Amino acid sequence: MEPLPIRGRAATLNPPNRFERIEIVRDAWTDPDDPAPRTEFLHDSSRSIIACNDSPDIGFETSINPYRGCEHGCIYCYARPYHEYLGFSAGLDFETKILVKAQAPELLRARLASPRWEPQTLIVCGVTDPYQPIERRLRLTRGCLEVLAEFRNPVSVTTKNHLVTRDLDVLGELAEHGAASVTLSITTLDDRLQRVMEPRTSSPARRLDAVARLAEAGIPVNVNVAPVIPGLTEHELPRILEAAAAAGARSAAYLMLRLPHGVASLFQAWLARHFPDRKEKVLNRIREMRCGKLNDPRFATRLCGEGVFAEGIADLFEVTCRKLRLDPRRAGLSAAAFRRPARGTQLRLFD
Repeated sequence: MEPLPIRGRAATLNPPNRFERIEIVRDAWTDPDDPAPRTEFLHDSSRSIIACNDSPDIGFETSINPYRGCEHGCIYCYARPYHEYLGFSAGLDFETKILVKAQAPELLRARLASPRWEPQTLIVCGVTDPYQPIERRLRLTRGCLEVLAEFRNPVSVTTKNHLVTRDLDVLGELAEHGAASVTLSITTLDDRLQRVMEPRTSSPARRLDAVARLAEAGIPVNVNVAPVIPGLTEHELPRILEAAAAAGARSAAYLMLRLPHGVASLFQAWLARHFPDRKEKVLNRIREMRCGKLNDPRFATRLCGEGVFAEGIADLFEVTCRKLRLDPRRAGLSAAAFRRPARGTQLRLFD
């Protein structure tokens, strides 16, 4: 029997963890009276908060992630396999077992206060969404932004959630020094598709409203059409860019769908459940762009794909951006205003 959809969840199963020899197997959710898995919030005892990467195709080197795992539950999320390093699954575990870095603001303050810290743009977040639902209560992302504003360290925020507008005051303070920007990730303008593909994210209309409110506050806004799903959402690319430009976005980017490790099986099961008539078309298009496979991890092509279809998407994006006067490059941020504030009442004479 096919698993039943779980309200508010994109995944319906936990694929095996590729690092574990033993797995717990339970029946899929086929009984409507079976209680769906509830979200658990677990303490993350990390002693550092800034992560570094040297990937040649990613436009940043340092990032902050107050949470690991993401209750937004986007079925295609490339970050799902990171949960396997924690002993969990890339499936339902990723959506329901959220690790919380409760000390994130304090850890960040200590790092920025160190004389060894060289001011540079920090991305919030590089992996999971900093404004997933629990942020409304825990306010860890808010706390990190307040620390960044205290030091005037530049920050670029990426999210799918309207909750980012709660922090207009802090982001606006940083933007006055050319030290803040926000990227709204918009995958589709179709409400039905968004609900089953990105079940706990803000609706497309709410994301566009966030773009407008950020722009009105003088905060540079980028829109990222990510991911573009061939055979399912690629036809929406021009409309998404048009809507974002009308709302006040200054720049735009796009990323092609990636299906690393367990994400491939989860995405195939999701297609069979929600779009059985399009499943083979979507998968075949992906293979066309990924050397006959569902995933291509090479740095040169993993974000954009290759082949005729990928080139067509790239051309469509370029032409549309030119027409709408959207810059394909994000706004550069400045660290010129960085400072190390005095602690308490003691003055730093040589700051």
